Amino acid sequence: MLNTILASFYERDLRRLIDEINAFQNEENLWKTAGAVANSSGNLALHLIGGLNYLIGTNLAHTGYIRNRDLEFTQKGVQKAALIAGIEQLIPIITKTLNALTPEQMQSEYPIMFDDAKNSNSYVLVQLLAHLNYHLGQVNYLRRILE
Repeated sequence: MLNTILASFYERDLRRLIDEINAFQNEENLWKTAGAVANSSGNLALHLIGGLNYLIGTNLAHTGYIRNRDLEFTQKGVQKAALIAGIEQLIPIITKTLNALTPEQMQSEYPIMFDDAKNSNSYVLVQLLAHLNYHLGQVNYLRRILE
């Protein structure tokens, strides 16, 4: 049951991220920062795309995605449409993967260390959703300040 609840929350919040990116009227502002936020909205979107593709896609769905975490924070100027496409591609991967998890699998150990410890899949999935929402808030904050 937790798996299906999380799947719906991930889809909802990834769609909110798409809405935030679409709300940028000046595409250049996706790559600007303001205040104490060190990363641009574009880089936060790339970070979420890369992190979720790796942490859910590779480690739970076995997609084979190879992450380049450094590039998530250094790459600039990716078009808005490409960011949105990357997020859109995540939604079915996450939804299908989470909906297929049994209660036993949710409590099973996540395949790699996470938060410097061995944790359950459910722990990791809840933590990743919280992380998504943290960055979603930053994107919203930056958009409102810059535009």
